[in-house]
Amino acid sequence: MTPSPIRPADEAARALARRLIDTARFGALAVTDPETGAPTVSRIAIATDTAGRPVTLISDLSAHTDALGRNPRCALLLGEPGPKGDPLTHPRITLDCRARFLSRGSAEETALRARYLAARPKAKLYAGFGDFSFVLFEPASARLNGGFGKAYRLTAADLAHKD
Repeated sequence: MTPSPIRPADEAARALARRLIDTARFGALAVTDPETGAPTVSRIAIATDTAGRPVTLISDLSAHTDALGRNPRCALLLGEPGPKGDPLTHPRITLDCRARFLSRGSAEETALRARYLAARPKAKLYAGFGDFSFVLFEPASARLNGGFGKAYRLTAADLAHKD
């Protein structure tokens, strides 16, 4: 029997996961197309809430908005290749999430809106449009690839901000 290539989560893996989430500007969002049942992926802008969970601002006109409304389970890939070398040797994390749309005008949405727009000022151009909503991604687990030969499975607790 071949030993698992997945390493146990350790402090270095947890720190790398937090760095990838905290510094992400964009991510690849994977959802299930409600019409075909097939997976589909979109590039989205990312920021975090005060608990370090990923958030985005999306339009009702986007296919992934309808998909998340019907099935909130999704995956979010974060981590950009570096300027040199093989892109597959650079760290990346795939978060297994539940997407939660925030109610417009709620205290949670108002606080998140201010934080998101401070991090993504260009979003002010469309954040007030009626078809845009903030979505909070609540990670349940993750798969971290820290580079060649450095694969980890992480729990929600591993991903939490440490105060």
